[in-house]
Amino acid sequence: MALQISATNPEHPALLLELPWHLPLEEWPEHHLVPLPRGISRHVVRYARAGSEVVAVKELAERPALREYEMLRGLDRLSIPAVDPLAVVTGRTDADGGPLESVLITRHLGGSMPYRSMFETTMRPATMHRLMDALAVLLVRLHLAGFAWGDCSLSNTLFRRDAGAYAAYLVDAETGELHPRLSDGQREYDLDLARVNISGELLDLEAAGALHPSVDPIEFGREICARHRSLWEELTRTSVYPAGKHHYIERRIRRLNDLGFDVAEMQIAHSSNGDTVTFVPKVVDAGHHQRQLLRLTGLDAEENQARRLLNDLESWMATQDDYAPGGPSASSPARTGDGYDQAARPEVLAHRWVRDVFRPTVRAVPPELRGSMDPAEIYHELLEHRWYLSERAQHDIGLDSAVEDYVRTVLPKVRESLLPPPKGPVEPA
Repeated sequence: MALQISATNPEHPALLLELPWHLPLEEWPEHHLVPLPRGISRHVVRYARAGSEVVAVKELAERPALREYEMLRGLDRLSIPAVDPLAVVTGRTDADGGPLESVLITRHLGGSMPYRSMFETTMRPATMHRLMDALAVLLVRLHLAGFAWGDCSLSNTLFRRDAGAYAAYLVDAETGELHPRLSDGQREYDLDLARVNISGELLDLEAAGALHPSVDPIEFGREICARHRSLWEELTRTSVYPAGKHHYIERRIRRLNDLGFDVAEMQIAHSSNGDTVTFVPKVVDAGHHQRQLLRLTGLDAEENQARRLLNDLESWMATQDDYAPGGPSASSPARTGDGYDQAARPEVLAHRWVRDVFRPTVRAVPPELRGSMDPAEIYHELLEHRWYLSERAQHDIGLDSAVEDYVRTVLPKVRESLLPPPKGPVEPA
């Protein structure tokens, strides 16, 4: 059988041909290898240089190599944090024509570390908790996408710093299965496997003297399950609130935002008890809110400002009769019977929000009190002020009242703090 390289990019096969495929991976010459820390694996894994790329090469049988390659490609299409699959090499033979195992090639994740390298010195418990949080988030994202890992462990995960916290990435998808949706039993089984694997790995570190003495490996395994269940509940439950209680809705959205998730859908429903608001969450990528706000409204803002403005836009859109649930990507018809038979495009609703809500609110702030704040920042500040006043009053005070109070009580103090200090009397020479 001839050597065959199946790659995602047509440029990769030419670069990969330079590597010594006629040798078992354990025997590759040093000049092809890159000395990066590796985790524990049941297979032989090496880092190598292919042109300007650093790649991870894993030696395994042909069928699992092809399966894992397709699985990683599927996760990539779902925007799941995982290593990037580049190619599968099959039909390898040695110099005498004897068969060699196939290899799976993935791109090295820059700045990442296997967990054992992070434990070379005893890690503080607070740092360990951040690692567990990152792994819990990864596992939840996989389960939301319908992926049953089948072998979740620290060994199958890479970690890298993410704005003071840690982000976790799947490395090994060999045992994974992708479904349209996971049952509760599938998810709980995957979670139980993670508990056993993580506790076992921590016990191994404890035996090697690399685990902080205050950390109980068994309890830590249970804790990651508890974190997963808490996050899963926060992300998957559908919340229903009275329509007038905007600060309750705001509180739930803030909890989701703090976890790194956004609101995917919001809709108004009518019942005998009054109007209710229902929304469900979604996962977003870095910079998502900036791009979304700019596309819908033309407003350019920082990420946190953009997220806050989009939340307000989504809440306002849900009150419009020609709004279709599903947010900016919705294409379904709006509710009928309210004077509309077809949904307005999200861009049309966003333009209406800018014209009828955003601009009048910003203009209510006197220009001489705005200072150097741009319109997006002013509106963000007003929304924050409304949130704090509503929490204190335990009911939504409305945007107009928030603007009035902000102009009267907050802006004068801000302006005063920006003025230069008064000059004192000149001392005689």
